[in-house]
Amino acid sequence: MENTLKELVWEFSREAWNEYLPHLSIDCTVFGYNTAHIKVLLVKIKDQELWSLPGGYIKKEEDIKEAANRILTDRTGANDIYLQQFNFFAAANRSEDFFKDYEDGLWNKQRFISLGFYALADYEKVTPVTDIFSSACEWVDINDLPKMMMDHRSILDQALLNLRKELNYKPIGYNLLPLEFTMPELQRLYEIILNKKLNRGNFYRKMIAYDILDKMDEPRMEGKAHKAPNLYRFNMEKYNSALQNGLKEGW
Repeated sequence: MENTLKELVWEFSREAWNEYLPHLSIDCTVFGYNTAHIKVLLVKIKDQELWSLPGGYIKKEEDIKEAANRILTDRTGANDIYLQQFNFFAAANRSEDFFKDYEDGLWNKQRFISLGFYALADYEKVTPVTDIFSSACEWVDINDLPKMMMDHRSILDQALLNLRKELNYKPIGYNLLPLEFTMPELQRLYEIILNKKLNRGNFYRKMIAYDILDKMDEPRMEGKAHKAPNLYRFNMEKYNSALQNGLKEGW
């Protein structure tokens, strides 16, 4: 007979006191993009209609970034996802309602400060993975979100806001676009994330001025040669430098 969520949580709690740092958790907002849509990876809680962000706890001998990467790998199987810490969430009663039917000695019912991370991935290259606490792990359209547990909707909203702000001073696109892409494809990615149209000429001039793209010698051959769009790649040395040092102007 399959264990209920409550039984599974209590079984986890008994081990967690010895294995994980108390009072700290991680919640990851994983944004996925492919061609024309932005989605977010959500987990449906076992025996419930609520959904959550992928999350977990930090092992006692583990670095925080290492823990976040482990949590993402467990959920996606991917190891090369862009990951960025953006905030922490520390309201006094973040989890009170969700665990109200549990005794106070439960690990999960203690007061937890959650470290918020967001990640970027091509959702067609990631295979979501369920665990014993979940009945589903799926990509959900950012405009059609279900009811979420605790403060996870607020964490998601803050992650999206931070992602949009970061477009003002950090490059984006690696892991979300093909190795070679056109300037309109890159612009479409920015427009979907920002949720607004951008001027084509201004976008082109700004991206060239950032000096993070290498133009390919051969255009993409589609139809007549004179209409073939130019192809670009990210210059990874300059791209990574821009991630560290920032860009010069925003959108």
